[in-house]
Amino acid sequence: MNIKPVDLAYEEIGQGTPVLLVHGFPVDHTIWLQVAEGLKDEARVIMPDLRGFGDSPDSNEVFTMRLLAEDLLALIDRLKLEKVVLVGHSMAGYAVLAFAHAYPNRLAGLGLVATQADADTPERRQARLVTARETKRRGVRYIADGMPSKLTQNVDIQQQLHENIMKCRTTSLVNALKGMADRSDANPWLAAIAVPTVVIAGRNDQTIPLQRSVTLAQMLSKGWLVEIPEAGHMPMLETPQEVVSALRQLICHVAGCG
Repeated sequence: MNIKPVDLAYEEIGQGTPVLLVHGFPVDHTIWLQVAEGLKDEARVIMPDLRGFGDSPDSNEVFTMRLLAEDLLALIDRLKLEKVVLVGHSMAGYAVLAFAHAYPNRLAGLGLVATQADADTPERRQARLVTARETKRRGVRYIADGMPSKLTQNVDIQQQLHENIMKCRTTSLVNALKGMADRSDANPWLAAIAVPTVVIAGRNDQTIPLQRSVTLAQMLSKGWLVEIPEAGHMPMLETPQEVVSALRQLICHVAGCG
């Protein structure tokens, strides 16, 4: 595979254990700001914009999960970090699992937020490709108008997501949708993940059913589930303090407490 990583834009805060908080589709790193603020006293929190999102460069190829993982590796190398705690939300969870498979020796811990190990079913894949086609035809507003209400029941957060999505590029949305549609099933390599892994799930998630998170946590040798009753698909915005608490527990497992 001819992979050419891009230099990801990022924002960072705090000092301590290196923790990368990686956003999902179709937003940017700013969804993590409240959580980062809560972790800054115990972690060096790094929030990248994935390829094609936020201030990071775009490219004209499909954003495969392996490609996104390579971009994250390039950033980790650029920051001269040996091992990191890598936390991925939704689409970034797929990329983080691809990273764990390819570069297990660069991980100190793993966070999987509102995500799953399963590949798309044929029906889901087809629906995603239809969405990509419609997005290419109708533009960013097609996603911005239709998606926020599926991600959260909180009207204020829906508006925040709408504004964030409207900053996206149509080509990036299309390439990310195609990349998710073509992703591999990560279940075969879950048992090989040897680092502490927290699975964070909102009970009201309409995108990733809770049972998938339960199963994901059970398949990880050092995994555990944190279920947040009040959250949907965007727990870092809906219930930031609960996410901070869950990630503090992960950092504690990685770096020791006190």
